[in-house]
Amino acid sequence: MRTPDRGEWRLVAPLAVFFAAFFLVPLAVLVVVSLHAEPAMQTLSLRQYARFLGDRLHLSILWDTLLLGAKATALCLLLGYPLAWVIARARPRVQSLLVFLVVLPLLTSVVVRTFAWIVILGRQGVLNKTLLALGVIDEPVRLLFSEPGVVAVLVQVQLPLMVLPLLTSLQRIDPNLADASAALGAGRWRTFRRVIVPLSLPGAVAGAILVYAACVTAFVTQTLIGGARLVYMPLFMYQQATGANDWPFAAAIAIVFMAAVLMIVALLSATGRSRRALVHG
Repeated sequence: MRTPDRGEWRLVAPLAVFFAAFFLVPLAVLVVVSLHAEPAMQTLSLRQYARFLGDRLHLSILWDTLLLGAKATALCLLLGYPLAWVIARARPRVQSLLVFLVVLPLLTSVVVRTFAWIVILGRQGVLNKTLLALGVIDEPVRLLFSEPGVVAVLVQVQLPLMVLPLLTSLQRIDPNLADASAALGAGRWRTFRRVIVPLSLPGAVAGAILVYAACVTAFVTQTLIGGARLVYMPLFMYQQATGANDWPFAAAIAIVFMAAVLMIVALLSATGRSRRALVHG
């Protein structure tokens, strides 16, 4: 492997300095703050971590947040894969239009889209009124301030992050592979299961990582749709930092949360690498 020369290192230096100044340094400050035993930040200890890890309520909030991300990611994959498959097989002009429609929600603020969902999911919202008019339900269903509502909104908001990596992977698959599989006697379903899905796995893993990280940290969506009834980690950190003014505990929560998310992301990456090695092996 060729070693980068001095000129190439100079090109990388500005990005490295920017990364260190605006990510590593604030992260180091966060770690230092989390190591203080009291809000006045006079004594160093691991008390804040023990306080979080030793409380079942705190651990349940962490678990609920991680599980929320898993549910939203699984649903995004379930809905995004067929959509990406249709786009990949469409004609060029239709494909461009479909990609534009997928990307279009990203051009709108998350806050605006979330408030729109409040109008849709409310007891007197569009969805409940439609279901009542059709006779599907007898009384309004509580969709707002519920976990299913939060999951539904997260899926709508983050779905493009799943579709785009999947579309890239599907477009890179050689169409001749499907023809070769059919020539060897495999049906469409077997070809899809044994050829298309394994080769599109990098896109699925990349999309899952993006969607999962975005869902578990979606403070605006979780707070506006979940309300005060559902407390997830971003809201919990906000309450401790601004409400209780306990910055060391909020910092410790942030570090634990970041470590948990990074572990799941690493697990997803390792799963993707092992599956790719199995396919190519």
